[in-house]
Amino acid sequence: MSAPLLRHRSAGDTQAASELTVVQNERWLVASFSSPVRACSWAIVRGGLVTAEHVAWLEVRDHELRPPVDAVEFLRGRLRERGLAHAIGLLTSRNVSTYRDVTCEGWGVRARCIATVGLGNALRAGDPPGVRGRIGTINLLLHVDTPLTDVALLEASAIVTEAKAAAVLEAGISSRRSGRPATGTGTDCTVVSCPVSESRGGRAIYAGKHTQIGSLIGDAIFQATSLGIAAWLQEPRP
Repeated sequence: MSAPLLRHRSAGDTQAASELTVVQNERWLVASFSSPVRACSWAIVRGGLVTAEHVAWLEVRDHELRPPVDAVEFLRGRLRERGLAHAIGLLTSRNVSTYRDVTCEGWGVRARCIATVGLGNALRAGDPPGVRGRIGTINLLLHVDTPLTDVALLEASAIVTEAKAAAVLEAGISSRRSGRPATGTGTDCTVVSCPVSESRGGRAIYAGKHTQIGSLIGDAIFQATSLGIAAWLQEPRP
């Protein structure tokens, strides 16, 4: 059995892996699929289990979301202006030109992660609620080119979260609130997508750590998140 291959892409590279093309322009980062995909997320716009053709990040300034601004309506309005009214929408204060793009492939499967990584409000799961430090977040899109059942899609989302937490822990990031090792930030969001298949028999039932799909997902997420963390740590802080 051959080992999975790993490829890294730099910001601004629009080469497609699987059926996904990524374009960054000004304060937008838009991932577009050649055909509709099944997606799972808790994004503030079009979260849940949905069918989508685009996932869009909008880079925001802190003052743009101060009360009484409704972040959901703010993003919906900006997406409509951009012609992306039906996109899954993500917000970040991270410069979207810093995105990282990693593809892992093997066993006839390809997993690709697009990551923007900011750690301004790094927290540990279980910390007291509330914001500490400048808003920053880890937003991840993971696409696999194999159709998954909804159960497998949810399991893949769990693997994404585990791999992200592992990358943050291994980087030695501390919680801004408790000082303990952080596992992410207070506003992280992940989107997991796969091709739509009308045939139940044509969809993978599982995507956990014992599966080849789960292994590739974990690799892609860990590598992309780690690259994003390294870039963030190298930048001067205000």
